[in-house]
Amino acid sequence: MEAVSTPSDVTTPLGEFTLFDGVPVGDSVDRLYDALDFHRGVEVFLNAVPGASLAAMRRGFRSIGVTEPHQLAYTDPRANSGSFFLTPNTETTYGTMFFDLRAHGPIVIEPPKQSLCVVDDFWFRYVADMGIAGPDQGEGGRYLFLPPDFEGEEPEGYFVFRTPTFTNWVVFRALGGVPAIKETKVYPLAAADDPPAMEFINLADLAFNTVHANDVSFYEEVDTLVQEEPTTALDPERAGQLAALGIVHGRPFAPDDRLRRVLEQAAQTGAAISRALVYTPRDPDAYLYEGSSWLSAFLGGNYEFLRDGARLLDARTQFHYFATVITPAMAHAQVGAGSAYAYTAHDADGEVLDGAKTYTLTLPVDPPAKNFWAVDVYDTQTRSLLQTDDPHPSVMSLGDAVPANDDGSFTLWFGPTAPEGREASWVQTVPGKSWFPVLRLYGPLEPWFDKTWRPGELERQPGPR
Repeated sequence: MEAVSTPSDVTTPLGEFTLFDGVPVGDSVDRLYDALDFHRGVEVFLNAVPGASLAAMRRGFRSIGVTEPHQLAYTDPRANSGSFFLTPNTETTYGTMFFDLRAHGPIVIEPPKQSLCVVDDFWFRYVADMGIAGPDQGEGGRYLFLPPDFEGEEPEGYFVFRTPTFTNWVVFRALGGVPAIKETKVYPLAAADDPPAMEFINLADLAFNTVHANDVSFYEEVDTLVQEEPTTALDPERAGQLAALGIVHGRPFAPDDRLRRVLEQAAQTGAAISRALVYTPRDPDAYLYEGSSWLSAFLGGNYEFLRDGARLLDARTQFHYFATVITPAMAHAQVGAGSAYAYTAHDADGEVLDGAKTYTLTLPVDPPAKNFWAVDVYDTQTRSLLQTDDPHPSVMSLGDAVPANDDGSFTLWFGPTAPEGREASWVQTVPGKSWFPVLRLYGPLEPWFDKTWRPGELERQPGPR
């Protein structure tokens, strides 16, 4: 009998509830529904963060006038810490834009040759690779993207992709830098005979925000997406979670004071859980080495976050809460091609990195990067580049940027002031703030994959505690 019964008094992390012979009574009924709405609000935060991330990014681009398909934002010479972007690097030039298939119809993209370009839909799901990883294999070509309601015949002469959302995000990375980025052409199919001239907008020195909210307005960001996209764009389970909170296509999202209060708490809790998943994940596969704090951002070896047929929900939240771009190429890095990443928010003793303290990081001899390696430093709150006196808080191996030790290894320094004689190997941090580094290997080599080479841990140096 006990197995099919519920006690009269139920104590949970969400409160204590009273029942009479299995029937909730008194104010327990309302509080149970508050608990249910809170639970669903947290789940929506964790599961809808990919969409909220792109909704916020588009809002940020619109704030600086990037609104049309012939407008391409880019970073010249490279990204800096003036704006809020999720973990951009400071080493390479990027181009980026959104295109709206409802507003402009089918869209044609001609990517630069020898480029690495990705299209993701508005829910941050993979649509296509263009360039080296795409069907043109870096030789150039014309890509045609069709809206979800397209019913006509597909024209010839294009690499054709159908996308489940009207709005889509594109990121361009060209090996030839800014001149190559400016070879990009984007135009509506209807204007193929006389496409408008491209407008290139340098956002490197502009200050704006592309990071999603961590309060109740998060749900408003998600609602913006839900209202614009067809109901077929999202799986029934996530759509059902949203609907339970009143986020439904074709209906206004207007939570009353009670629900708004509950969702404010849910968003803050969801953000806190997301930060636990990012900085201290509990999946053992997130840790690159036994006994190390270095983490992988992309778990499961699958761009859809699948393992044995199950969705890795925590891994999806972990990635999207602090990073961008979904492509199979990220889940299957190859020797000598693409990039490999590692990050950590803790020192060798397991303590959170403190911007008031000084640390060293040793990279052993011969870092396994065919092209070069780099370490960028980020703000743990915004997951954007740490704002310091240097707008490019990073060190890299290009040229003789970082002097090697006598044995060929490299010692990097992090702290509020530069150690004497170590300025070229130092990245400034900010007292009163935490931070985290991302190690990037461009063209990772075999010792990275077989783990015969591994970075050292961040060692705190003697000084005021």
